[in-house]
Amino acid sequence: MRTLFIAVGLSLLGGMGGLIVASGILLVKEPYRSKLVPWLVSYAVGTLLGASMLTILPETLEHLPAIQVFSTLLGGILLFFVLEKLVLWRHCHTHDCEVHDGSVMPVIVGDAFHNFVDGAVIAAAVLTSVPLGISTAIAVAAHEIPQELGDFAILLHAGYSRGRALLLNVLSAAASAVGAVAALVAFEFTPSLLPYCLVLAAASFLYVAMADLIPGLHRGRTDAGSLRQILLIAAGVATMLIL
Repeated sequence: MRTLFIAVGLSLLGGMGGLIVASGILLVKEPYRSKLVPWLVSYAVGTLLGASMLTILPETLEHLPAIQVFSTLLGGILLFFVLEKLVLWRHCHTHDCEVHDGSVMPVIVGDAFHNFVDGAVIAAAVLTSVPLGISTAIAVAAHEIPQELGDFAILLHAGYSRGRALLLNVLSAAASAVGAVAALVAFEFTPSLLPYCLVLAAASFLYVAMADLIPGLHRGRTDAGSLRQILLIAAGVATMLIL
């Protein structure tokens, strides 16, 4: 029961935490918000890379042979590529997202699915160790902030009020708790799948960081902002090291 409460609590931290911060950022005036989003994305990149490469994968290598770990990692990256093609997995920061046409239904369905998977990932990490669960939840929350900002932008652009857009995002974020519970039930019957789920978690973090977030940071000129991005990525990695 204690594990259930911790897993559900951390999954809600990962899903709702990013949503709460994103809601606060929406109160910031547009010129400043536009500058803030790349900073958040940079920090999210660091946490995702650090969590996957420095915490999750080393843990799985203690339970599985290297060939199985990296085969699963490769398969997971290809899986998330296919899911993004099916508009079930995407990471957008504005209403004119290149991955979909800005319609509302793919946003809600895709975000709910994304949060469900994140909740399952956090539950798997908690079953391995609580510190790993905490670091995974923080990495999820960090990359959910720019994601939620993009979802808000799409919903507002579609004509939804701020209140209704917030409600829809809360409902989709709650899917993380459902994912955590589903994962705990599944691992109760098939505990051997746990390390493979952790590898898939690392694959999802790497895919989001390398395929969705980093390309956006390369847009624009190379100036002082580039140094700031590097420092914030390093800060994200350092956060995972400290945890």
